Amino acid sequence: MRHLLEKVLVVIALFSMSAYAQQPGDNNQGLFDEFMFNRGNTYRSASGVPGPEYWQNGADYKIEAELDDQTNYLKGKITITYHNNSPEPLDFIWLQMDQNRFMEDSRGTLTTPVEGNRYSGDVDGGYKVSEVSAKTGRRGKTSSRYIITDTRMQVFFNEPVPAKGGEATVSMNFEFKIPEKGMDRMGRLNMKKGEVYSMAQWYPRVAVFDDIKGWNVEPYLGAGEFYLEYGDFDYKVTVPYDHIVVGSGELVNAGDVLTKEQQNRMKEAAGSDKTVYIVKPEEVGNTTVTRPKQDGKITWHFKMKNSRDIAFASSKAFIWDAARINLPSGKKAMAQSVYTDESDGEMAWTRSTEYTKASIEHYSNMWYEYPYPVAVNVASNVGGMEYPGIVFCGYKAKTAGLWGVTDHEFGHIWFPMIVGSNERLYAWMDEGFNTFINHYSTLNFNKGEYPSRLEARRLVGWLTDKGRESISTYPDVVQSQNLGMVAYYKPAIGLKMLREYILGHERFDNAFKAYINAWAYKHPQPSDFFNIVENVAGENLNWFWKGWFYGNENIDLSMDGVRPVDGGYLLNFGNRGGLPMPVVFEVTYSDGSKETKTLPVEVWQRGAEWTHLLQTTKEIRKIEIDPGKELPDSNISNNTWPSEF
Repeated sequence: MRHLLEKVLVVIALFSMSAYAQQPGDNNQGLFDEFMFNRGNTYRSASGVPGPEYWQNGADYKIEAELDDQTNYLKGKITITYHNNSPEPLDFIWLQMDQNRFMEDSRGTLTTPVEGNRYSGDVDGGYKVSEVSAKTGRRGKTSSRYIITDTRMQVFFNEPVPAKGGEATVSMNFEFKIPEKGMDRMGRLNMKKGEVYSMAQWYPRVAVFDDIKGWNVEPYLGAGEFYLEYGDFDYKVTVPYDHIVVGSGELVNAGDVLTKEQQNRMKEAAGSDKTVYIVKPEEVGNTTVTRPKQDGKITWHFKMKNSRDIAFASSKAFIWDAARINLPSGKKAMAQSVYTDESDGEMAWTRSTEYTKASIEHYSNMWYEYPYPVAVNVASNVGGMEYPGIVFCGYKAKTAGLWGVTDHEFGHIWFPMIVGSNERLYAWMDEGFNTFINHYSTLNFNKGEYPSRLEARRLVGWLTDKGRESISTYPDVVQSQNLGMVAYYKPAIGLKMLREYILGHERFDNAFKAYINAWAYKHPQPSDFFNIVENVAGENLNWFWKGWFYGNENIDLSMDGVRPVDGGYLLNFGNRGGLPMPVVFEVTYSDGSKETKTLPVEVWQRGAEWTHLLQTTKEIRKIEIDPGKELPDSNISNNTWPSEF
């Protein structure tokens, strides 16, 4: 044994004389150090869960609105009940006034490139408000003082809203011209049987006041999405009598707005796993069949509990179908789709409700149960945009494209509708997390009918490009051509590496579910996510968060040599990239047998090379790093021995 050990030590010494060996005393401690302040406090625990004094403000909304399809205007009245649960009194609140983005002099318009981009939009809109009234408590003195700055509105109170449970009400009338091009988030689509109105960001919404920044008042520019408080919604939408309206939450006056036949079809759909028509294609335009009244206006009434937002769609051209959603608890919800003749067909939107049902059921079973009564997919001029209980998807989408956008937009129900992260700053916490769960939903759908494209090695070209940017770059700052990678694919691949390569399914799933459960209907920060994963999975991942999410370094593991010794082989590995990784490698023997081994990431703590003794009596034919191809390794030519493989 001693003779073998001496031989091994001699060979290891020879192996260490590589071109990239570090000098005596050097180490890689910098790669493994803490990289951000993630210590706990009374509001946010070091274990990644809300602390014992975590607080969160809230807002309840009552809205009455009317849509005019002749002038394309929406007019409404809103009353907001604001709940101040913070530890400090508030002299004012901030509202998000997103329709002001559609003005010629808005910050969003002025920061849009002259050649345009996805977030170009109409510039002849914006809010008009009147009869603004703000009052603290039930008997407070009414204030009408406010300031509107771009897409923010500051409303002042005569008396501060008390801390730790104080309430205030803010009401106003509002109106705006509905944009045709609504920055690919809302808008109007002119179809042969009528206009389709996709209505989002349509009412003044309360900004978040939190323990991290106080008021979150970043302007609405385009790429950065939303950060909103939770509350209850009671809203009514008045439309021409021949319109069908679908919206977030529960329709509470079906008897007033649906015919008896439509109500019966709804009941049938509520008990059916197969799609049932509420309005058949051949019925569209025949109001004597589709509408309970034949003139004037009609009001649709919806309610939604514990939501951060609402949206709706309206048109006289809708085909409408639905099916039951089966949830793990035994509860039921309903998948619905509305689309026009232009989107109809077995290769297209006729399968939308099937896709919606499958997507919601998968995420409910794998991660967290769907909380809303309906899930509505709207065929729209919006390519893909999500809201609680309702999404807008491109009306031209078909087959795999329609599955992909439907699955992605409904995946957003979990991130950020349930887990309420700050999209305006941390797009990766909703887009990236969602793109990650979409991968498994796609693999699961209909026994893999459509392929998933979330493959690590597809990213290598971008990851090695000089123009790449960090995941941590804010969405309104990142170069437009990089947003897809920064917000969607790179963070999704990061989570996939954690699940498939670093932690394994059980440890990762435990941690990811713990994150969702801890922060459902709350406001997590990046450090909360990092902390909860580390605590539940039992792994210090500073090196990974720092390198992958906040850095621009690449992975380059190398297989540098194999030397036979008595009783086995010495395998020499290298870490030639700036981001360390565990080394998962597969050994193929001359008899055809294989085994997979793993070296922990800690082998790189003291340097960029490592020698491993593989004890075996078999002859090695091949060694391959990352046989599952889960890493976006920047140079796969050095992953295999011998190199001709």
